[in-house]
Formats: sequence, structure tokens, C-alpha cells
Amino acid sequence: MSGIAVGWFGDLVRGIVRAIELGGIAAMVGGGVVATTLFVQAVRRGSPFAASYGTYRVQLGRAILLGLELLVAAAIIGTVAVNPTVGSVAALGLIVLIRTLLSFSLEVEINGHWPWEESRYRAAGRKERS
Repeated sequence: MSGIAVGWFGDLVRGIVRAIELGGIAAMVGGGVVATTLFVQAVRRGSPFAASYGTYRVQLGRAILLGLELLVAAAIIGTVAVNPTVGSVAALGLIVLIRTLLSFSLEVEINGHWPWEESRYRAAGRKERS
């Protein structure tokens, strides 16, 4: 086996990586289930569909973002500690780039504005966004 982590340490790192990956999956699936349940309950209670749907999208987006962050962390730990070859580091870079772009677009979708506009929206009391 090539890489830094061999023997019991490699097994430990792989176990930690697997646990973090499972946490990322659980965050996305669990967050999706909770967001969907809350959305269905809100609609059943007679809340306006548009408002309920907007809240649902925000909650679902946050669950996906949390899961993606955990999966990126697992990929970084797994690549750096277990198998730091040029090919695996290049693959990691591509994975991190794709997930970062996805996270960025989700963040814009959730907040309704670019991240660098946050202070302006906060100062305006988010009047532009309902």
C-alpha cells in the first residue's frame, strides 16, 4: 500500500473518513426528510404554498450544504492521510472544485444574493427579501 497511513493507523483513518462520509450522507438525507416533513405539515395547516415552498427550499439547501461540507472534509482527509499520490490529489482537487461551485450556487440560491452583498442586505434589514 502506498501512502502515509499504513497498518493500524491507516485503518483508523479510513474508519474516520467512512464515519465522516456517513455523517455527510445522513445530514443530506435526514435534513431532506425533516424539511419535507415540515413542508407537508405547513401546507396541511393551511400556510401559503409559496411561503412554505420557499422555507422548504432553504431548509433543503442547508442540509445539502452541510452534507457537501462533510463529504469534502472526508475526501481531503482520505486523500492526504491515506493515499497522497499525484493522481489522487488531482482527483481530490477536481472533486473539491465541483463541490465548492455547487456549494456556492446553493448558497446564492438560499440567500437570494451574492455572498459579497451580505453586509448590504444585513444593513437593510433584508427588506429586499421576503
